[in-house]
Amino acid sequence: MNFKKLGNTDLKVSTICLGTMTWGEQNNQKEAFEQMNYALDSGINFFDTAEIYPSPCFEKTYGSTEKIIGNWFKEKKNREQVILASKISGPGLSWVRNGGPQYSEQNIKKAIEDSLKRLQTDYIDLYQLHWPERKTNFFGRLNYKHQEKEDSWNDFEKILIILEKFIKQGKIRHIGLSNETSWGLSKFLEVSKLKTLPKMMSVQNSYNLLCRTYEIGLAEISIREKSGLLAYSPLAGGFLTGKYRNNNLPENSRQKLFGEYYTRYKKPDASIVIEKYWDISNEFNLNFAQMAIKFCEIQKFLTSVIIGATTIEQLKINIESVNVNLTEEIIRKINDLQIIYPNPCP
Repeated sequence: MNFKKLGNTDLKVSTICLGTMTWGEQNNQKEAFEQMNYALDSGINFFDTAEIYPSPCFEKTYGSTEKIIGNWFKEKKNREQVILASKISGPGLSWVRNGGPQYSEQNIKKAIEDSLKRLQTDYIDLYQLHWPERKTNFFGRLNYKHQEKEDSWNDFEKILIILEKFIKQGKIRHIGLSNETSWGLSKFLEVSKLKTLPKMMSVQNSYNLLCRTYEIGLAEISIREKSGLLAYSPLAGGFLTGKYRNNNLPENSRQKLFGEYYTRYKKPDASIVIEKYWDISNEFNLNFAQMAIKFCEIQKFLTSVIIGATTIEQLKINIESVNVNLTEEIIRKINDLQIIYPNPCP
């Protein structure tokens, strides 16, 4: 396993992070325990979750993933072996603290304390804001439309002051962002420096062979400011495994079960580009999924790649990507294809 520092902290996290968002929906507790056991035995020390998981997110399953992780900690008594990341939901879900603005002190306090209870732990190593509270582009949206008069949202300084209180209490150790923009990250970093407040140590955004928009602006900030990417969807929701090629729709797959919720990687040119990446993996005798994950892992702006799996077999393949070598020729062919078909699924 490979390791990198989380921001400028003293925490060294595995460059493969165990994603958990299927636990409590597609995976039961027994299967989740098997995944956590295998991941830990394979050298992974970094797990990522969220209060609203599993995904897709429903009121009836809210908090289920954190509960499963908490039960595992209780059984294994190994909390200190895991660097644990979780997230507070952004606004918009009516069944999460009434759905309004979430980043007030009252809501952050409740969210942290409820997560700690479900996780059966005293602290969360990395606490992330799941998506921005202001009106902006996230979750792959394009065509930013600025609103001169916005709904009320907490400003950056207030959020950092609130989070600092919980850091001082020992309930969270470090903070990060998710689904954030270049301006948002820059503003948080600027305020933290000017006001001597906690720094955002990471940004959890989508990054994969079909969506490399992080490289446009956020990559430079991540490297210069030591606030690295935690890449989610490195396999583009399973499309970069090849299992959906030729309009195939395997039983119990995410697209079969929840395709209407996950349309990001169904854009017009996506299937064409996927075939061309598939051809590259075949040309060099690489597993398609491992090639896709490794391409993410080797980026200088990246801290960790978040992998998710519904079977232990998938998990093994994903983790073994750390042993894959992408030659300069392979990377050149990947980049040449990106020039022809730039970010088909932003």
